[in-house]
Amino acid sequence: MAIERLPDDGLDVAGFRTESLRLLRTLLSIDAAFYASVDPATMLFTSASAEGPLAAVAPQFLENEFGRVDVNKFADLARSTDPIGSLDRSTEGHRPSSARYREVISPLGLGDELRIALRSGGRCWGVLCLHREQGPLGFAEPELDLLRRLGPHLAEGLRRGIALYPGVPDASPGGGPGIVILGSDLSVISINAQAEHWLAILDTTDWDPRSELPLSIYAAAAHAVRLDVQEDAPPPASRIRRARGGWISVHASLLKGEDSGRVAVILDAANSSQLSSLVLAAHGLTPAQNRVAALVIQGRSTGSIVDELHISSNTVQEHLRAVFDKFGIGSRRELVEAVSGRPH
Repeated sequence: MAIERLPDDGLDVAGFRTESLRLLRTLLSIDAAFYASVDPATMLFTSASAEGPLAAVAPQFLENEFGRVDVNKFADLARSTDPIGSLDRSTEGHRPSSARYREVISPLGLGDELRIALRSGGRCWGVLCLHREQGPLGFAEPELDLLRRLGPHLAEGLRRGIALYPGVPDASPGGGPGIVILGSDLSVISINAQAEHWLAILDTTDWDPRSELPLSIYAAAAHAVRLDVQEDAPPPASRIRRARGGWISVHASLLKGEDSGRVAVILDAANSSQLSSLVLAAHGLTPAQNRVAALVIQGRSTGSIVDELHISSNTVQEHLRAVFDKFGIGSRRELVEAVSGRPH
């Protein structure tokens, strides 16, 4: 099947999303789709696209995803034994029992929804949400079985696409961090010049022109609101791509006091520690190889790695050779530069 061979075509994330969705439409009926790559460490979107009417309701969609109890949440599917679910199956045919259906899906004239967490190598690399027009017939079990079989291939295509993306920018933009203030409905209240600069150098393939901000930024803001309400922990940093290489870090926090209910989003250059876990995972390193590579990126010697991990120097070298092969490089210096862009 062509879609199973697609990860071998060397497409970047945006290209893979476009082509794999086109091929999916030759296999089953799809009236609208949401398709995102995610950071496997945080489940936050690193890129995302929403078709047609879905783009117009992105804030409501994300408020449900991160702030409401509902069926088939992406994070739940990523942890589940079965990474796929349909609205009709999960609600036993009573769609209005889902807040997402009542408040987001049905008003758009859409009916059943199929969601899948795209997993490969024990990690989730993306999520896919497919919709059918309003009607009594939803996604059938054979269609869920088909997506269940194709899911690992879609995940692998996203993983390889992330690995292809240059982690090092062609030039440093400078200017310092940017700040965007969002209202409780995620509309833009204010923005400084530095934030406008960062937004201007984003990869626009993931930015619908009808939307004030990319979906990845909206998702980080919605996630920060949920964390503030439900958990005593700082929100994780999201990472989104620059148009000409490199990544931008996105930090979002719920404001207190007079600005209560608003969200502050900070945009800045992603540092090496923020990038290393994503880049190493995207190259398919095993856990043991990842531990060795992470210490090399910190500048640790072989002896220090031996002491830290309680393994032999020969084992360290074996892991390093495997890491070099997966990156297509030949030295520690090249590994550091491939991941972080700073000289060793």
